[in-house]
Amino acid sequence: MRVMSGFDSKIEDAAGIIGKSAHLVAFTGAGISVESGIPPFRGPGGLWDIYDPAHFELAYFISHPSESWATLKKIFYERFEKASPNAGHRVLARLEERGLLKAVITQNIDNLHRRAGSRNVIEYHGSCRELVCLECRTRYTVTAALLKNEDMRCGCGGLLKPDFVFFGEDIPQEAAAGSLTETAAADVMIVIGTTGEVFPASGVPVDAKRSGATIIEVNVRPSLYTNDITDFFLPGRAAEVLEKLGTLLLE
Repeated sequence: MRVMSGFDSKIEDAAGIIGKSAHLVAFTGAGISVESGIPPFRGPGGLWDIYDPAHFELAYFISHPSESWATLKKIFYERFEKASPNAGHRVLARLEERGLLKAVITQNIDNLHRRAGSRNVIEYHGSCRELVCLECRTRYTVTAALLKNEDMRCGCGGLLKPDFVFFGEDIPQEAAAGSLTETAAADVMIVIGTTGEVFPASGVPVDAKRSGATIIEVNVRPSLYTNDITDFFLPGRAAEVLEKLGTLLLE
């Protein structure tokens, strides 16, 4: 007879619920990408401790494009280019491949879910994969050659902006609508690596709970969700906990 620890028992309970789910949705934040070498924005060692968040306000970006672009390239494109999907991203991709996971709603702009193989990814805050012209709305796929330009402008002369949400911008309509659809359909939502502090994204798990979903939370420490809407709290690093769930669900 195997004697289970309290954590092992929670993992098995969570895996049992996931395995029986009809519409499982994952909601991910910065915590799942930390293990890929991408620091979080908030908290000790976060990017906002190093860089001025004002550089990511739309009005500042438009009035100081060269200064903002220098910071953008350093933070996002140099760091993200070196990062690779970790075991957590890969487990979610395999769960989708098996038909267990229906969608990933992510706050992250790093493209790691797609690179891991996930297909139905709703990028709530957009993505760093493309640039968009603020004048003619032409889109450009990001390349190393494109990023070498000092003057980041479109052929029409308009300023090129990364296709992710800056402070002062609305959530992309398609992402917001897709998130609402998946949230309403979810009977189980696994919330991974997010503190629940960023609005309006923070409302996604809350809406799922209101629609009747069971909330399974994976976080290194309790979040704003833990004592409010979470049904199963699985403490630990995202990749480690997801690997354990994957062992039970995919082997």
